[in-house]
Amino acid sequence: MAAKGKTYDAHTVGRRKSSVARVYVADSGKGQVTINDRDIKEYFPKATDRYVVNQPMNLLKIADKYDLKINVRGGGTTGQAGAIRHAIARAILKLDPTVRGELKKAGFLTRDPRKVERKKAGQPGARKRFQFSKR
Repeated sequence: MAAKGKTYDAHTVGRRKSSVARVYVADSGKGQVTINDRDIKEYFPKATDRYVVNQPMNLLKIADKYDLKINVRGGGTTGQAGAIRHAIARAILKLDPTVRGELKKAGFLTRDPRKVERKKAGQPGARKRFQFSKR
């Protein structure tokens, strides 16, 4: 798959909450991470979100081996960072199946099923109730 003159070796999808991330990995890279055509530091100003995104690569000590082009939509910053982490872990697994045990043990291959619970009718929130009055 070629986009903007670059060839990508793996393409995967990751999900978290209501966010969906598509990751394209170029094997011959210098560790450049581009999210929605912006640099990672510009897209995620919080260091915690950047840490979550880089967790799979830092675990395997391959942060400077791959170039990543990422498209992410939906949700907030935490959900997007988690979706990107999921997609990156899947992409690394696609390129090198021998690292499956390490990624699985760290929990990066499991899609986090937690979502926001829906608000119930006649109540202020999903679990919150209006104050009970006996009289």
